[in-house]
Amino acid sequence: MGYPQVTIEIWGDFALWTRPESKVERLTYPVPTPSGIRGVLASIYAKPPEFYWQVRQIEVLRPIRYTAFKRNEVKSKMMRIPDVNPCKACISIEDDRTQRQSVVLQDVRYRITAEIVPRPEFTAPVSQLLSQFERRVKRGQCFVQPCMGAREFPAYYEWGSSGEPPIDESCDLGLMLYDVFDLHEWKVGKQAEPSVSLFRAQLDHGVLTVPPYDSPLVLKPGKEAAGC
Repeated sequence: MGYPQVTIEIWGDFALWTRPESKVERLTYPVPTPSGIRGVLASIYAKPPEFYWQVRQIEVLRPIRYTAFKRNEVKSKMMRIPDVNPCKACISIEDDRTQRQSVVLQDVRYRITAEIVPRPEFTAPVSQLLSQFERRVKRGQCFVQPCMGAREFPAYYEWGSSGEPPIDESCDLGLMLYDVFDLHEWKVGKQAEPSVSLFRAQLDHGVLTVPPYDSPLVLKPGKEAAGC
């Protein structure tokens, strides 16, 4: 079953769509991952009990250009412990700081086509959700600032298409990360188990077509992907 589609354009100075095999030294994919774009859309509008975002197409509008630099990071996470002295839950930056090399994309712009897929329990018209998303985009509203794969790389967005053509570049991207969660499981909490899925990505004249999450082309835990 097909669902009404929405189109927005996003852009930013830098992007880091981290390859899962390079978590120490950050290395980006040349194009966004579906999970990264889903994160951008969900930052603008999300109601997990009612629907999930299905990315269908990613168009690369600017030449793929890389740059590299070092970033200061911390090696551990801050623990939030209720009723405990806040000073005891802090991280000492001097003791916990580390520098990591990052290879990122610069001067990026993408046109995103996606669907709002309602959950079985949702009975209202899908057009209601689409209208709310359109209003939020046009007003510049968001739950949190969307980012290009990393919090320090903000993503800016606008409704519709500027008409700018995608780049004339084609290549086989190999197996790409599709998502890190099961899109049908919306109750994501502290006990949520990751469910990594992959798909064989092909950039065709600047356009990356994303199969539906339930497609046999998507490789999930315990299953073989068709065509791989």
